[in-house]
Amino acid sequence: MNKKEKIFLVDDDALIVSMLSRTLGKEGYDVSSESEEFGDIVNTIVTLAPDIVLLDIQLRDASGIDILERTKKLNPAIQIIMVTSDDTIETAVKCMKFGAADYLTKPFNVEEVKLVIANVLEKAKLRHEVNYLRTLYEERFDKDIIGGSDAIRQLRVQMEKIARSRVPSILITGESGTGKELVARCLHRMMNSGSDRAYAPFIAVNCSALPETLLESELFGYEKGSFTDAKAEKKGIFEFANNGTILLDEIGEMKLDLQSKLLRVLEERTVRRIGGRHEIRVDVTVITTTNRNLPEAIENGDFRRDLFYRLNTFSFQILPLRERREDIKPLAQHYLGYFAAQYKNKSLHSISPEAVELLRAYDWPGNVRELKNVIEKIVVLEQGTEIIPEYLPIEIAHPSIVRSNLQRAGDKFILPEEGISLDELEKDLIAQALKRAKNNKTIASKLLNISYDTLRYQIKKLGLDR
Repeated sequence: MNKKEKIFLVDDDALIVSMLSRTLGKEGYDVSSESEEFGDIVNTIVTLAPDIVLLDIQLRDASGIDILERTKKLNPAIQIIMVTSDDTIETAVKCMKFGAADYLTKPFNVEEVKLVIANVLEKAKLRHEVNYLRTLYEERFDKDIIGGSDAIRQLRVQMEKIARSRVPSILITGESGTGKELVARCLHRMMNSGSDRAYAPFIAVNCSALPETLLESELFGYEKGSFTDAKAEKKGIFEFANNGTILLDEIGEMKLDLQSKLLRVLEERTVRRIGGRHEIRVDVTVITTTNRNLPEAIENGDFRRDLFYRLNTFSFQILPLRERREDIKPLAQHYLGYFAAQYKNKSLHSISPEAVELLRAYDWPGNVRELKNVIEKIVVLEQGTEIIPEYLPIEIAHPSIVRSNLQRAGDKFILPEEGISLDELEKDLIAQALKRAKNNKTIASKLLNISYDTLRYQIKKLGLDR
């Protein structure tokens, strides 16, 4: 074994100290001890900062409970196992009250000591990992809502106002890719921060991804035997998310029958499993998102008016990226840093002013999600020190080419089938130009109205040179 954990023994029985020192030393622990001078023992423990202290509760010249209490006040991270000859419940409760990690009763056997120490160390390790992950989560949260536009500033103000109280339902609207789920997660974090619900569950469900019957069973659960495949009872997401938050993404796609059941949950704050007879009380914040025009869906008979009013009591609209262009640069820089670290591309760290202007001029039909994907692709493919126009997709770097070719498609180029991506469109147009120019890159670049070097770069990037 190769353990390096420090264990400090505090006991006035020299035989016990000697036996534990030998035994734990053989296990690979770094063991030190104190069996005589207890006057300044608290300062000794805090200075050594061992991982574990084995502390006798009944010392000749000092109180083990007093040492426990004072040590935990100075350094709560030190794990203290109390050793006592009194096995009463009152003694155990007293030890735990002042912060003991566990306790051993004399006489004890060596295997028991090793097991208790291993368990205490494992719990301390898990606690440290949880605290580390919580810190990362909080740091990430602080950087989630990026941008300095008026729209983002107003969004933050709205979020802070609503987060002061646990409202039952919130509606977030906006085009696809604007970051509706991100705002929902931040709201959940803000509403519960600083309370015993700080790490309450957040469960996201895509209403358009599941058929109606499956979505209902996922949300509300079912009782054993309620239908053919219900071989055992199952809790629904509302039960699992109790005291937390449910995100119902694309609420506009939910069928009318299920909408009425959701409305009932929001009004009654109870759920009934499929096939169940009893109401189950739940305390859940329901955040819904949609990119549909819900008032229009109401007029078309696709969405319940009463549910819309219930959801729309507290609402946010996230503007598309083209309407808050000042956020494009900080977002691009954020994703550049993020993906450069992820893909270990340390050389690429900035964006040229020319590239920034092109990014700002582009309309971003896919919003923040599209920007994120563009930056990720550049980080993976390019090795320069900054993002330059030549690294950008043709629809961003040379929008006139795409517009011109689309306008001239009837007599010069053949448009690909509907639904093709911009990358595929770019590749298809360049391939057609090369074919018409019989692979003469100079002629092809003139057909496309781009420079020869840009065409060579795009050919290589798109894999047309293979």
